[in-house]
Amino acid sequence: MSSPDHRPIRFVHRGAIVAVDDAPTTQSVLYWLRESARCVGTKEGCNEGDCGACMVIVAERDAEAPDGVALRPVNACLQFLSALDGKALITVEDLKRIAPDAAHPAQQAMVDCHGSQCGFCTPGFTMSLAACYDDALAAATRPSRQQVADALSGNLCRCTGYRPILDAGAAMFDRPAARIDRRALAVLLDTLAADAPLHYDAPESALAASAAPGATAWVAAPRSIDDLAALYSAHPDARLVAGATDVGLWVTKQFRPMPKMIRVDAVAALKAIAWYGDTLSIGAGASLEAAWSALVALAPALREMQLRFASLPLRLAGTMGASVANGSPIGDSAPTLLALDATLLLRRGPTQRRVALADFYVDYMKNRLVPGEFVEAIELPRPVDGTQLRGYKLSKRYDCDISAVCAGLSVRLEHGRVARIRIAFGGMAAICRRAEAAEALVLGSPWDEATIDSAVDALARDFAPMTDLRASAAYRTKAAGNLLRRFWMETRETAPLATDRTSVWTVRAD
Repeated sequence: MSSPDHRPIRFVHRGAIVAVDDAPTTQSVLYWLRESARCVGTKEGCNEGDCGACMVIVAERDAEAPDGVALRPVNACLQFLSALDGKALITVEDLKRIAPDAAHPAQQAMVDCHGSQCGFCTPGFTMSLAACYDDALAAATRPSRQQVADALSGNLCRCTGYRPILDAGAAMFDRPAARIDRRALAVLLDTLAADAPLHYDAPESALAASAAPGATAWVAAPRSIDDLAALYSAHPDARLVAGATDVGLWVTKQFRPMPKMIRVDAVAALKAIAWYGDTLSIGAGASLEAAWSALVALAPALREMQLRFASLPLRLAGTMGASVANGSPIGDSAPTLLALDATLLLRRGPTQRRVALADFYVDYMKNRLVPGEFVEAIELPRPVDGTQLRGYKLSKRYDCDISAVCAGLSVRLEHGRVARIRIAFGGMAAICRRAEAAEALVLGSPWDEATIDSAVDALARDFAPMTDLRASAAYRTKAAGNLLRRFWMETRETAPLATDRTSVWTVRAD
């Protein structure tokens, strides 16, 4: 039976508010678009967030965005329909409404620059370009070619090639302006904001066959941290969901049941990023893009790690808090956070406690969270002046790929000797962790090549990596040592190498 506070999922689509009351809790936006709304311009490719054929734009209220409305390109295949509650969905069909008398500038530029061949990926590319275009016009700027490429990092083309698509990304700004009416969206979004917090019970006819026997399939989206804590404490068997960039794959690829789901993306306070004295607090619900931007503000050298963490749509949807809580041994956030001495603020009901990230992971995909407890924030001490921080990632594909080895490294020198050192790796063990033997050897020693040679040798005492499809154990061991040497070369006191001298990628300014 439905709970007393049950209500349908409500969002804006095709310029009007729609209500969905007959879908499974884990139905994806992509499935709803193609099978229910019959908007088939959005394509299904990989169904795991890699190819971008299903790209759509989600609009939501944001006081800091133009006209108070932010546009986020996201993968429709990974987003559960409940993620749209209170928001607006814009698809390739809507581009005709934005530019009723001609093709949208992104579409026409793709035609003029021959940016489409088989056409399967084209709607997704066009939606990413449309978001980039609208944000640039709102800011009265024109992105560089590299910035357009960054905006398209979540889109894959197998036959046209990227040069004409990047050409289209430049040419679209030469056409008459055609912007999304954010003010009209704001009125509709404000109407939705008056709704009660979402508690949606899927009808029995829509329950997945694999749902747990006797369980009620529901999804709730509390709006305050207190309500979230109380709900999760009462239902510790529920699955917390933020951007679903990982959980979405549990459903689309592994067909795992998820009878109870608590969404955290409606809790505005959980997205806050702020300084409290000398502590930077990153809310667990802050997007990966926002969280990494805060880290880059601390250490500009982390910019490459931010761009390589994942595609822009995945960084806009996923959260750093979920990435850390998930605890993947090849996660890209944890090594950098370990190098920054991060502490996690945990919450269960009204009770809070703090655990150092270095002590949080117990074993492969196991951590110190107790049932009903969640990560509320990531806390970072302000780095002492003179601290140098780097993040490095090695993967088979340069962009949007899972790491074989990921490193987070920081050092502070006093009078030529190491006063503080953090050496953390992902991909080298069952958990992301620090190289304690190597750190102990380096601490207090001169920051010279002999010290680094000894530290590289000590890595063999810290880690015994495995061989898998991404890399062999021997490669991981060798690569980790080389990354440590690279870090020394960039931070040594005599003739340090500039970052672009040790990178295979140089950011283009044109």
